[in-house]
Amino acid sequence: MQKKTFSVSIGGQEMIAEFNDLADQTNGSVLMRSGNTVILATVVMGKTDREGMDYFPLTVDYEERFYAAGEILGSRFMRREGRPSEDAILSGRVIDRTIRPLFDQRVRREVQVVITVLSLGETDPDILAVNASSLALLTSDIPWSGPVGAVRIIKKNEVWIINPTYAERVDADIELIVSGKDGKINMIEAGAKEASDDDITEGLTRAAEEITRIEAFQKTVAGEIGKKKIALTIPETPEEMKKGFAEEFGARMKGAVMSGIAGWEGMSPLKEEWNTRAKELFPEGGAFAENIFEDEVNRILHEGAVGRGARADGRALTDVRSLFAQAGGISPLIHGTGIFYRGGTHVFSALTLGGPRDALLLDGMEVQEGEKRFMHHYNFPPFSGGETGRMGGTNRRMIGHGALAERALSYVLPHKDDFPYTIRIVSESMASNGSTSMGAVCAGTLALMDAGVPITRPVAGIAMGLIMEELRTENKEQRTGSEQKMPRYAILTDIQGPEDHHGDMDFKVAGTEKGVTAIQLDIKVDSIPIAILKEALAHARDARIKILKVLTEAIPAPRADICASAPKIIRMKIRDDQIGMVIGGSGKTINKIKKDTAVEEIEIEDDGTIYITGKNGSAEKARQIIEDMTREYKVGERFNGEVVQIFDFGALVKINSFTEGLVHISELAPFRIRSVREVVNIGDVIPVSVRETDEQGRIKFSLKDADPEYAARKGVKPADASFGGGGQRNFRP
Repeated sequence: MQKKTFSVSIGGQEMIAEFNDLADQTNGSVLMRSGNTVILATVVMGKTDREGMDYFPLTVDYEERFYAAGEILGSRFMRREGRPSEDAILSGRVIDRTIRPLFDQRVRREVQVVITVLSLGETDPDILAVNASSLALLTSDIPWSGPVGAVRIIKKNEVWIINPTYAERVDADIELIVSGKDGKINMIEAGAKEASDDDITEGLTRAAEEITRIEAFQKTVAGEIGKKKIALTIPETPEEMKKGFAEEFGARMKGAVMSGIAGWEGMSPLKEEWNTRAKELFPEGGAFAENIFEDEVNRILHEGAVGRGARADGRALTDVRSLFAQAGGISPLIHGTGIFYRGGTHVFSALTLGGPRDALLLDGMEVQEGEKRFMHHYNFPPFSGGETGRMGGTNRRMIGHGALAERALSYVLPHKDDFPYTIRIVSESMASNGSTSMGAVCAGTLALMDAGVPITRPVAGIAMGLIMEELRTENKEQRTGSEQKMPRYAILTDIQGPEDHHGDMDFKVAGTEKGVTAIQLDIKVDSIPIAILKEALAHARDARIKILKVLTEAIPAPRADICASAPKIIRMKIRDDQIGMVIGGSGKTINKIKKDTAVEEIEIEDDGTIYITGKNGSAEKARQIIEDMTREYKVGERFNGEVVQIFDFGALVKINSFTEGLVHISELAPFRIRSVREVVNIGDVIPVSVRETDEQGRIKFSLKDADPEYAARKGVKPADASFGGGGQRNFRP
């Protein structure tokens, strides 16, 4: 094997890139490691253009291998890796969103980036994967405008940590995955415990410093072993088509785009008319017709926003579209619902509560044992975009949007000790015109409060856009150095359809009135200055406050009680040495409790914590049984109990199904009596108090302490002094 290695230290950890001939049929590959984490990145470009394709065909696959964990994983019946895990899909999306803007989007040759995790150490392989993808592309012969660098940065206990280990990430206050180039940013994934805008900006600034070092490292490597880039021929739009479009439709385009109508409605009729006309005038050049139209829409939107502060639907740059919120009102069977409108974006969220055993069990390459008690799933049926299409299943976009909203809401959920329910929210996109994922955050908040989940504060989300004057990847080379320092730009609040499609940034920010809980940044230009992102954060905060006001008008606070149709969960604690008694041999005791009470589940943890889930009072019945089984009785406690057996020396009294004790004859009355049956008989329910418990846990009761007048009320008289019965001897069994 031929190989050459390079290394750089990032955040105190060495990142080693090894180039070898292991995957020598690719356009480029690199083996990258940090500690015991090792990944292989490969890139391949197709040999010919894809005919009839109107987009750049890039595919990113992030492949987890169970052997990377050093264990035989999977189920008993399936040991081979199956479909990608949710974590793998999300990692692949991070890579895709980082590298895609740096390709010429007019290219029609397929490019596939495959990341294979070979070894999983203490470092998450996702950051290695981004950097390895960049380095593999940079050193390959595939045209690409990199490099980019990526880091994960967390803030924990007021300290920033670069590329933390799994252990260090636990309970972090802020976690940012940041990609960028040239001191600017081109991708963000973030979660935070209501972080301030200044903290987020500080994290981005610190990340950019490390990214600059990674870029320099990659450029050094490429300068030594990089291949010459392939010269691709990009078909040019025929000038006669451009001229024909300008002559017949140019004068009408601005009015159609800037019509004051939200979404595509203003321009769709004109687009259909142009496509029909283009086929008549240019039968062999119809493939360029859509590009001509979209380029003109793009130009008009950019000119309007940057030059005049004008938007297609007539709003000001900072305006949020009309809002509507509703909590509940769908069905009493659903434990919590929320409906949220923001302009033409309508989202419905439904929440279901379950017991601890309803939690999602985690069994993958990175986490072999664990569970997830909060899940947010997102669906985007074709009708929400006014289209027809295949139903069923989930795609990467749905998984990504669901995970973003889940992260945004997770930071305000109560601790398991305070609210032991498993929570699942499903958000359905009912109508889409800009950022349904942030609509899912808002509808999800309404569903949580409607269900009575005691969240700390409501969460809202907004999508911010950006128009930068003609700085897209394909024509950035035409700008001079001074022009690239700070372009003219306009930040757009609450982007809708055309602004999302033709804009340069989709910056989703979710949070509470106190701070940010989640961020996701996608861009179409190569990178964005941090100063612009800081300004966008401020506008996002203003919009978020407006939305939160509407949410809290619909439901001011979480409902006091959970829905009547939801199961009730009771949490209790027993000593760990009592767990075996409650479970019983082969589970007989706990199964009998379930059967007798019709409870749904009883979950016992190793520390003796018990979660009982049931409906219609079944949980309370099960709790009482377990309390009776495990209760430690204290001297002086009073109960009513049934006499179940009579002895010469006393009576056996049962106070519940599991507890009984002896009332000695001397404890039946405050005076000497002739026999036990003078005072009590089998079946009598009498008051007793705990007199003492012995070392074996046996209880001795007293009737006379609980009710000194009991015997006298029954007409019992003290035995005279001549009575010599043995009942008053100080006998103890």
